[in-house]
Amino acid sequence: MEFIGDLERLFATELYPNRIPIAIGGAVIIVVLAIVARRRRWDRVARRHPRAAGALAAFLILFGLPLAWYLGSPLFLSTTVDEPPPVIAGGATPTPSSPPPGASAPSTAPSGMGARSGSFTGADEFHFGRGTARLIETAAGGYVVRLEDFEVRNGPDLYVYLSPSADGYVAGAVELGRLKADTGNQNYDVPAGVDLAAAGSVVIWCKQFEVLFATAPLLPT
Repeated sequence: MEFIGDLERLFATELYPNRIPIAIGGAVIIVVLAIVARRRRWDRVARRHPRAAGALAAFLILFGLPLAWYLGSPLFLSTTVDEPPPVIAGGATPTPSSPPPGASAPSTAPSGMGARSGSFTGADEFHFGRGTARLIETAAGGYVVRLEDFEVRNGPDLYVYLSPSADGYVAGAVELGRLKADTGNQNYDVPAGVDLAAAGSVVIWCKQFEVLFATAPLLPT
C-alpha cells in the first residue's frame, strides 16, 4: 500500500497545484481519443474480441470501481461531531471553542504539565488542516487530546497520533484512535504511561497509505 501513498503524495505536491491546466489538457486528450476511436471504429475491435472486452469490463466493475470509491469518496463525503469539552482536573471544564463576546476565557491549564496547544496546518495545499489541538489533564495522570474548531481533508483510514516531533509523524508516535470525523470538536484519551513531556505535536495520519494530512505542534499556553 506504500505505492498508493507515494502516488497520493505525488498528486498532492505536483499535480493538485497544477490542477487547472492538467484538467484542460485531460479534456483535450479525451476529445482527441474519442475522435480517433470513432474514425478507426475501435468498437469493431471489441466486437471481434468479446471475451477480452468482457474480461476488461468485469475487472473494471469488480475491482476498479470499488477501489476508486474507497480512495475517492472521502473527497466529497464529510462527517461532523461535536463532543462536549472534557472535565479537567479539579472539576472545572476547559474553555469552550467560542466563548461569549466580551467574556474572559477561564484558565484550562492542566495541573500537572501546564496547558499545551497548537494550531493545525495541512501537509500541503491538498491535505489542508485547520483548528486547534489541546492537551488537557482530566484527572491525576489522565489526559485527553481535544480537537476544537477542527477541519481536515477527509481521507481513508485517518488516525490521530501524538508524535515526539513537532514537524509531524515519526517513528514512536502514539496512536490515540481512528479520527471520528473530518470536522468538529472531538476528544481522544491518551493511553496511560505515555511520556507527554516528549510529545511534540498532534498528527492526523493516513495509517494504511502512510500519508501525513495535518500537524499541530504543541506549545505552552
